[in-house]
Amino acid sequence: QLQASGGGLVQAGGSLRLSCAASGRTFTKYTMAWFRQAPGKEREFVAAISYSGRGTFYGDSAKGRFAISKDNAKNTGYLQMNSLKPDDAAVYYCAVYRQPYYVSNPEVRRSSEYAYWGQGTQVTVSS
Repeated sequence: QLQASGGGLVQAGGSLRLSCAASGRTFTKYTMAWFRQAPGKEREFVAAISYSGRGTFYGDSAKGRFAISKDNAKNTGYLQMNSLKPDDAAVYYCAVYRQPYYVSNPEVRRSSEYAYWGQGTQVTVSS
């Protein structure tokens, strides 16, 4: 199970940190990612971190503003979001890759490659 939290309402230019707590599947074995989906839009890749933690991947909208990380001891992943814009408003989902000890680009950017999903946390950015 994945439990996402940390969303909320923030002004443009502000910051939020999302958390994704996992049970059952540890992030030391599985690549995890964040996706987002705004109303009327397709689910969009935001960022991913490899099972080893040595590899990080970002979507174009996240580069330079967002940072993905994880704490293996807590089995929790994070998405630090800075300089938020109204276009960042969406439901953010964390996900775990379908197989352990695997990471490959561009597969890591595809939502179809992830088998386990959290319930989503809403991020709203006011202008």
